[in-house]
Amino acid sequence: MIRIAIVEDDKNYISELKKMLAQYEKESGRKLIVTVFDDGEDIAIDYKAEYDIILMDIEMRFMDGMTAATKIREKDNEVILIFITNMPQYVMEGYKVDALDYVLKPLTYFSLSQRIDRALIRMKKRLTKYITIPIHNGIQKIDVNKIYFIEMHNHDAIFHTENGEYVLRESLRILEKLLEKESFYRCHKSFMVNLAYVDSIQGCDIYIKDQIIQVSRSKKKDFIDALNNYLNEVSK
Repeated sequence: MIRIAIVEDDKNYISELKKMLAQYEKESGRKLIVTVFDDGEDIAIDYKAEYDIILMDIEMRFMDGMTAATKIREKDNEVILIFITNMPQYVMEGYKVDALDYVLKPLTYFSLSQRIDRALIRMKKRLTKYITIPIHNGIQKIDVNKIYFIEMHNHDAIFHTENGEYVLRESLRILEKLLEKESFYRCHKSFMVNLAYVDSIQGCDIYIKDQIIQVSRSKKKDFIDALNNYLNEVSK
């Protein structure tokens, strides 16, 4: 579910945006929850950080889009701002509030859908999930997205990550269950890899960073299918 706020004082553009978002929802298969505000002050005053994307007009009667965006940024650094305007001279101002992009009026479905696609890519990059593992002198929180692969060695699970290696006394079967909703695939009895970091596969060798991991012959086809499915999902 993606929560989108439209901030626009022109009823014709509101109607166009809602139709385009309905078309995007149908074509992408993503559920969109759309809320409309008629002016910048309506969303900025008593703002609650409950939106993923804000489509913001710049010229409005009581509070312009730049002022509203500045107030929103005081409370919410994560929401994605996309300005809708017929005044491209405001582009540089948008950097001050970390706007993702602009859509110039008159609107087209193609230009809007491209911006929504970009917004979803940014949202995926921002999603951070952690697992906490015990280590010899305490616990260690690990960002799941920074795990390259997990290797079993003498009953120890070795986490190869962006920040180094961590060792946990745990079975790969348990870790596979723990990470089943993430982008991991158990390609071998001793290896589970993060599909996001696979550079290539040659024969039964999987290349991740400067490492070569083996994929079992019996799992090679399923691994390639899982990798293709992952890449297709990311590119949506």
